[in-house]
Amino acid sequence: MQLEAAPVTDIELLPREVERLFDARPESYTQEDQRLFQRFKTALNLGLIRAAEPDASTKTGWRTNAWVKKGILVGFRMGVIIDMSIDRTRQPWFDKDTYPVKRFTHNEKTRIVPGGSSVRDGCYVAKCVTCMPPMFINVGAWIGESTLIDSHALVGSCAQVGAHCHISAASQIGGVLEPVGALPVIVEDEVLVGGNCGIYEGTVVKKRAVLGTGTILNRSTPVYDLVRGEIYCATDDEPLVIPEEAVVVAGSRAIPHGKGREWGISIYTPVIVKYRDSKTDTKIRLEDLLR
Repeated sequence: MQLEAAPVTDIELLPREVERLFDARPESYTQEDQRLFQRFKTALNLGLIRAAEPDASTKTGWRTNAWVKKGILVGFRMGVIIDMSIDRTRQPWFDKDTYPVKRFTHNEKTRIVPGGSSVRDGCYVAKCVTCMPPMFINVGAWIGESTLIDSHALVGSCAQVGAHCHISAASQIGGVLEPVGALPVIVEDEVLVGGNCGIYEGTVVKKRAVLGTGTILNRSTPVYDLVRGEIYCATDDEPLVIPEEAVVVAGSRAIPHGKGREWGISIYTPVIVKYRDSKTDTKIRLEDLLR
């Protein structure tokens, strides 16, 4: 049975209670367990808790809240598959009863344009976010005010997207739900993600960066900064971090040895070609007309 909304009380006790329920998995879940999960999910929906949050003491400027990820996983354990179909014949939907579609009200001023988008319950979507169809926001995600999620875009589980961003058509913001201690993908405020981009494996894109069409960022591929003469890459302990206001495009670099050199083969790499300036701001200012 689908759980009804519950008020959030004693939020400071949630981490301990969620950790207990995650670590000591019961044979069956009680009504008290279900009420605890509903309080947890309501806090997610309201943005009172989040899978990752800013932390100036870390190298990335962010820290993971592993207990929040554990709470999301508890929801999958706890849930049972039910029929969520609007029309079982034409559009059958079957999913865990703990994660139905998210409910919105007119007062939230969120634009969900008709055409087949889906926002899963247990994520935070701030005021004045625009969702262009078809797009998808998964559980645990956090979307800041006045951000635009364009057609065929995906915001994965636990991904954190800041305010006044544009996630362009067919782009994927990969989520990182497991392992629970891993940082999810972070896209900070005022970032423009161009069409068909992919941001994966806990990459952090800092404020006001611009990703050109088709740019792919992950832990495996270094980023070459032509302006500062730096090479950015992930380590065993830290994810890839794209600097503030960097303009990143899809590029290539030659293989300097072996058959790669003999055959003249190059491989993909992202390249920072400039940092944001007034010309860049003028080009993307028109995005405001869509909000």
